Amino acid sequence: MIDQTTLREQPDAVREALENRGADIDLDDLLETDERWRELKARGDELRHERNEITDRIGELVAEGKDEEREEAIAESKELKAEIEDVETEAADLRDELDERLLEIPQLPDESVPVGEDEDDNVEDRRWGFDDRRDLPDEVVPHYDLGEDLDIIDEARGAKTTGSGFYFLKGDGARLEHALIQFMLDVHREQDYVDLFPPVPVTSESMRGTGQLPKFADDAYRLGGSNEEDYEDEDLWLCPTAEVPVTNMYADDILLKDDLPLKHQAYTPNFRREAGEHGTETRGIVRVHQFNKVELVNFVEPENSYDRLEGLLSEAEEVLQQLGLPYRILELCTGDLTFASAKTYDIEIWAPADDMDDGPEEGGRWLEVSSASNFEDFQARRAGLRYRPERHESADYLHTLNASGLALPRVMVAVLEYYQNEDGTVTVPEALRPYMGGQEVIEGHEKVGESALGSGERE
Repeated sequence: MIDQTTLREQPDAVREALENRGADIDLDDLLETDERWRELKARGDELRHERNEITDRIGELVAEGKDEEREEAIAESKELKAEIEDVETEAADLRDELDERLLEIPQLPDESVPVGEDEDDNVEDRRWGFDDRRDLPDEVVPHYDLGEDLDIIDEARGAKTTGSGFYFLKGDGARLEHALIQFMLDVHREQDYVDLFPPVPVTSESMRGTGQLPKFADDAYRLGGSNEEDYEDEDLWLCPTAEVPVTNMYADDILLKDDLPLKHQAYTPNFRREAGEHGTETRGIVRVHQFNKVELVNFVEPENSYDRLEGLLSEAEEVLQQLGLPYRILELCTGDLTFASAKTYDIEIWAPADDMDDGPEEGGRWLEVSSASNFEDFQARRAGLRYRPERHESADYLHTLNASGLALPRVMVAVLEYYQNEDGTVTVPEALRPYMGGQEVIEGHEKVGESALGSGERE
C-alpha cells in the first residue's frame, strides 16, 4: 500500500498520479475519513490523560480521607471511561475502514513512467534477434495446429479431464517443457539466484501482501469456497504466481543490510481464471488456466531498486538470447501498469505464425513472456517486509521486484513456430539439447485410439 504520510502531505501529487493510472479513487473522502480518525485518536489520548490524572487524585483523596470528593472523582472517572470507550470504538471502526480502503489504492507510478491510457500508449524500447533471424517455412503452421499434427499438445483431452483452458503435453512436448524449466533454472542459478520450491496453496493474507487481493479475487482459484463468499486470512488459494509465496516468506521479518540484495527463483505451476475473447488471440496454449513459470523475486535496499530493475530485466532477457528467440522490450505507460507496480518492462516474444494487426512488420504476433517490475515499498508495507540499514538503526521497509524468468507456454509457442521446419518438424534450440538427451529434432508421435483411425493417421 502507499505511504499514508505521502497521502496526507502530498494529496495533489497523489491525485495526479492516480489520474494518470486511470484509478477512480475518492481521495477527498478518504482524507476526510483519515482526518476524523486522527481527531478521534487525539481525543482518546487526551481523555486517557485526564482519567490518569483523576486516578492519581483519587489516591490522594483516599489518603486525605476526603470521602465526598473521592466519590465525585470516581464518578467523573467512570464518565471518562465510558467516553473513552465510545471514542476508541469509533476510532477503531474508522481505522478498519481506512485500512480496507488503502488496500484498494494502486501503487503510484514512478516519475519516469510514460503517461498513457492503455497498452496502445506503451513505449517500445528495443528489439533483439531480428537482424539475424533464421529462415522460416513459406507458411508457418500455428502452434495449436502443429502441436496436434505432431501429437505433442492435446487440448481436447485436457478439456475432457479438467475443463477448457487446460491441456496435456505429450512425449516430446512434455520433454521440451521439462527442458525449458531446467534450462531457465540453470541460467538464473548462474546469475546468483537461490532456488526455492515453495508451497502451491497460499493464504488470503499472502495474496493480500503482494496485491492480488482484494482487487483480483475473481481471477484466482479459491480452495473450499466460492470467490463470491467472504474469505478469511487463513483461507487458501491456488498459487497464481510464485511471487506470492516467495515474497511472503519474509513477511513480518527484519532482514539485515548484509542480506541484500536477496535474489530467489522458484518454479511453480500457476493457476488463473484467464478471461478473454475466443478466437485466434486465445486459441491454443497462449491463454490458459494452468501454466508453468520460473519466477524471479528480488529484495533490495530502496536506493538500489531502479538499478536492480535494469539488472533484473537483463537476467530475464538472457533466457531468450540463449534460446535465440527474437523479442522486444516495452516500457509500460501509467495506464497499463499492474496494481502494485511503480515501473514495469514487458518482454514480448515473437511468434511468427498468426499475423496480428499490432504484430511486427515481419508478420506474426507479440506474446508477453515476462513483466519485470519494481514495486518499491508497496508490497513491503502490505506484507511487513523490513530491513535494518545498520544494526543500531531502526528497521525500514525494503523494496521488492520480480519478473518471470520465463512463462513457459508462450515460450513453447515461440519455439514451435520459430524453430519450425518446412517438413513440419521442429528443430530443438541448441541450448536445450543437453536437457533432451542430445535430441536435435522433434518429429512427433503416432496418435493412439480409434480417433486416429478416423484421421487417417493409422491403418
